[in-house]
Amino acid sequence: MAARNAARGLVSGTTSTISRTFQQQLDSSALAKPRPILGRPNRVATRAIRTAASPLSLRCRHHHAEREVNKSMIRTHIRLLEISRRRFTTAPILSHGHIDPPKPGEELHVTFIDKDGDRHEFEVSKGDNLLDIAQANDLEMEGACGGSCACSTCHVIVDGDELYDKMEEPSDDENDMLDLAFGLTETSRLGCQVLMSPELDGLVVKLPKMTRNMQASDFEKS
Repeated sequence: MAARNAARGLVSGTTSTISRTFQQQLDSSALAKPRPILGRPNRVATRAIRTAASPLSLRCRHHHAEREVNKSMIRTHIRLLEISRRRFTTAPILSHGHIDPPKPGEELHVTFIDKDGDRHEFEVSKGDNLLDIAQANDLEMEGACGGSCACSTCHVIVDGDELYDKMEEPSDDENDMLDLAFGLTETSRLGCQVLMSPELDGLVVKLPKMTRNMQASDFEKS
């Protein structure tokens, strides 16, 4: 009996000691300040910023591309409005080009076929453009914009593919204006953009039957 009571006392004491120790640990944990997780807020913030910035950057790039397309469409639309409101006609010559006669032995030859089918052949110098040549020789080519590639009134049609293929490719501005020309063909060019060279010696071009009725004052700054 005495041994049994001693064992019970030992178990009871041990249990009490364990309970007090566990309670102290719980109290200590409750009173202790939580240890901050270093670095986590920064990573979370960085991830959030990246997530927000990524679609924003895509939207900015998309908006920039749309703006460039809209600007191009507006420029084309303005050109169409400026030119399409004018009636079709064969306009009189407004001004004459100024060219120098070619040096002996350096003559280049170009032939214009007018709207009536008459041929006009001239000896010209290297670097002369077709608009200046036509106006200097009183051919009916308007050139309302003064050769600045801003209209289609100096439209010519190159006769044959051989010499056409030797010309430099038309610029985007020239192609834009050619789109507005009457009687457009696969060998159409603007006279102000075609410069004579030895490779183009013997060039033959036709003048279209009709052009836009425009005036040089339409291109003057207000």
